[in-house]
Amino acid sequence: MILEKFELTRKVAVVTGAGRGLGQGAALGFAEAGADVAVVDIIPTDETAQKVKALGRRVCQIQANLMERSSVQMVVDQTVKELGGIDILLNNAGIIRRAPLLEFSAKDWDDVIKINQEAVFFLSQAVARQMVKQNRGGKIINIASMLSFQGGIRVPSYTASKSAVMGLTKLFANELAAHRINVNAVAPGYMATDNTAPLRADADRSKEILGRIPAGRWGEPEDLQGTLVFLASAASDYITGYTIAVDGGWLAR
Repeated sequence: MILEKFELTRKVAVVTGAGRGLGQGAALGFAEAGADVAVVDIIPTDETAQKVKALGRRVCQIQANLMERSSVQMVVDQTVKELGGIDILLNNAGIIRRAPLLEFSAKDWDDVIKINQEAVFFLSQAVARQMVKQNRGGKIINIASMLSFQGGIRVPSYTASKSAVMGLTKLFANELAAHRINVNAVAPGYMATDNTAPLRADADRSKEILGRIPAGRWGEPEDLQGTLVFLASAASDYITGYTIAVDGGWLAR
């Protein structure tokens, strides 16, 4: 049956930035589809973990600062120890810093690149090594952005990092296909998360953004769940290296 291909029963998913927002929504979506979940964040993940457990799934809580490269292998090792392996990785953790281009600081550049770009590369590399060792394939999903396609304003390090995410998604897909590891990305549109709180609080900017979204609303974490479960499941086995926009039609305008 076709619906069985969307199930994640007996799979183990690692979700970074799982303490709230899109990461929490993704963790719950994977759990509802049948996966056990390692929830990774620098902030507490108790709420997410409790919701995963309420769905009858096993959960592994990992507190990690992904700016520190030493955290990468720890995430892999702890997940394997507690949940038995890794089948799915969602690189969701990310930050944004806003300032005019001519005033943008080196720290705001470095911090964003470390989380949004370097952590994606090194954690994907470490998880891919584990997947190759397991010899049962796997799925790596990156969170890209509308700014993987566009330039934006006042967010140079974010734009650079999310453009890199799209490129790295293609590179990983090329090199890992022989190991039956699919690598794709999801580019959320304007979502109601902490990252967009300043935009939603600005009446003029919010009106401007909503005026371009054909769906006429900000996205919610639940809007990503279907696409993420699809990319994590056997239903997407012949899709790799692609970035899917979940944007309410933003890029169509």
